[in-house]
Amino acid sequence: MSLNRSEKEAVISEVTDLAAKAQTLVLAEYRGITVADMTKLRSDARSKGVSLSVLKNTLARRAVAGSSFDVVADQMTGPLIYGFSEDAVAAAKVVADFAKTNDKLVIRGGAFGGKALDVNGVRQLANIPSREVLLAQVCGLLMSPISRTAVVLGALAAKKGESEAVAA
Repeated sequence: MSLNRSEKEAVISEVTDLAAKAQTLVLAEYRGITVADMTKLRSDARSKGVSLSVLKNTLARRAVAGSSFDVVADQMTGPLIYGFSEDAVAAAKVVADFAKTNDKLVIRGGAFGGKALDVNGVRQLANIPSREVLLAQVCGLLMSPISRTAVVLGALAAKKGESEAVAA
């Protein structure tokens, strides 16, 4: 089904808006994936704030022209699914996790921070913990000295209480 000019312009503007908000773009070849598996992938992506789209490559190239994702325009060939995410690791994580269980989805590359990523770069990005996990780790590191100090003070108070009880 071919699109007329106004429909193409609408697609380009929609993808341009996605690219403007997103930090990460992941490209994956979806040849041979069943509709049920693709539906599951899209559902997982939606729940994690990732926008997955199957686009004509020429329209995708035009949409990312001039953005930080322009570095992967040469990789936009073949049947691709485009994953955009505002969270730096969400798109890579969704696609990489799905690719582990479905060998028909082949990661082709991506872009993050204006730099092109190869397959290994996307996988490394997917292995970074999510923002919430990183914040929890930082909070734990900040709480560690405070909790240790509280334990030491509690032990000193208990020892002082024991020595007073023995003296009495």
